[in-house]
Amino acid sequence: MGMRLLPRSLGTPDAAVPARSAPGTATMRAVAVRLRRGEREILHGVDFEVRTGEVVALVGPNGAGKSTLLAALSGDHPISGGTVEVEGRALERWSSIALARRRAVLPQQHTVGFPFTARQVVRMGRAAWARTPRQDDDDRIVAEAFGTCDVAHLADRPFPALSGGERARVALARVLAQDTETLLLDEPTAALDLGHQEAVMQVVRARADDGHAVVVVLHDLGLAAAYADRVCVLEQGRIVADGAPGDVLTEELLGRVYQYPVAIGRHPETGTPLVLPRRPNRDRSASAQT
Repeated sequence: MGMRLLPRSLGTPDAAVPARSAPGTATMRAVAVRLRRGEREILHGVDFEVRTGEVVALVGPNGAGKSTLLAALSGDHPISGGTVEVEGRALERWSSIALARRRAVLPQQHTVGFPFTARQVVRMGRAAWARTPRQDDDDRIVAEAFGTCDVAHLADRPFPALSGGERARVALARVLAQDTETLLLDEPTAALDLGHQEAVMQVVRARADDGHAVVVVLHDLGLAAAYADRVCVLEQGRIVADGAPGDVLTEELLGRVYQYPVAIGRHPETGTPLVLPRRPNRDRSASAQT
């Protein structure tokens, strides 16, 4: 999560400040992407895209390839086949500064090499906009990110001294401060309590509604159903379903992919799918009488 160095020359078109895309524009696309780790192929010809105005949730069991697909999209892991495109241009043809102005990445692990304060970590998100007109917004955007993620009270504390949940929220604030059109978030709710999980996903939803494109890896299928426009289910390195939550989250598909029987209910207020594991019926009243 360290700060990236800016290139010596910012005068090339590649480093220009990007304009916002029209609603529904595909900002990132994977075409027949394959990715290997050592001798093992993790992704097998994956096709995927995300568009402005939508939240796409990547779900699936452990080892399905969710975080690996996010790493391929972000350029953090080289692919062995296919292409990843940003704004219709191959990922490897963009400079690091140009990518930093187009997509922000929240990794699964939130570590820094030095005891920076939370304020310094969040301000790292603004590094991509140095020496551009958008650096004039640094203070305002950083302050908004602190408020949105409910971490203003942590600003002067060393990042390594924060709890896991606090680090996760400060790291998300850094991503929001980067203010890019596309956000790639790897399990942003993993270390959070119930209230902060909902708060984070409400932020994610609001970003998409404001015209951003968001890809988020989630383990909680209920959160995916509640906040995502599309759910992509991965199984053994392949996308086996991609569509609206109500169409994708079925008992048959999830039971097969997760290799465990599930029941699908509906949220009493929103009507979104609720995914529950099937459990043996325990007669607690009978056991209490013995």
